[in-house]
Amino acid sequence: MFHHRQHHHKHDKILAIVPAYNEEEGIEQVIASLQTYAPYADILVINDGSTDNTGLLAENAGATVLHLCSNLGIGGAVQTGYRYAVENGYDYAVQIDGDGQHNPADLDKLLCCMRENGADMVVGSRFIEKEGFQSTFARKLGIDLLGSLVTRLTGKRMTDPTSGYRLCNRRAIALFAQQYPADYPEVEALVLLDNYQLTFQETPVVMKERQGGVSSISPLQSIYYMCKVILAILMMKTRKKKAWEMSHET
Repeated sequence: MFHHRQHHHKHDKILAIVPAYNEEEGIEQVIASLQTYAPYADILVINDGSTDNTGLLAENAGATVLHLCSNLGIGGAVQTGYRYAVENGYDYAVQIDGDGQHNPADLDKLLCCMRENGADMVVGSRFIEKEGFQSTFARKLGIDLLGSLVTRLTGKRMTDPTSGYRLCNRRAIALFAQQYPADYPEVEALVLLDNYQLTFQETPVVMKERQGGVSSISPLQSIYYMCKVILAILMMKTRKKKAWEMSHET
């Protein structure tokens, strides 16, 4: 039986970063699930300028909440979380979506993978074992295209490049606190890591359909999304590789 405390040291500081914009339908359940399945992690909700009760509900549920004055979007919200992690000396930070798609019970798998393989970031992929919610046909085509492109550009196999379920160590936390893509950041962040010679690896997870709220990407925005992301990662790939040093964080 897999024990959820098995793969982290009791002295490790672990932060769960939950970016949330108008997620009042599901945020309490996300926090309750984290408290149940990852009780060793501190919970930080980035209330990204919500116009509903997301922030209040998160506070009442026991999370630390940073209230952003305006909606920065997913990139700005997540980067705020990484800056908080640096300032408060966390060893690991994991991104968990505020809509209930990610199962906190899988966090131990991500920690285990990072410990065993030494990767700077571990990404939870729903497409390795193909269990749980698998996305729509059209989106899967787009994800496959982006995954192939990232694999070709970085030399590392990537099946689920848009997954927001990611665990970072101190090196990756420090980099993302300094630099993080603003719009649709997940794919671009992989190439950013590679540019600084940091490593990433996938591990299988089971995802659910979002439990409430509205996706940040509507079907009409999908073509724009694909063009923007492909252009962004190609441009980022042209930048010269250089080693990331922890001293950059200060």
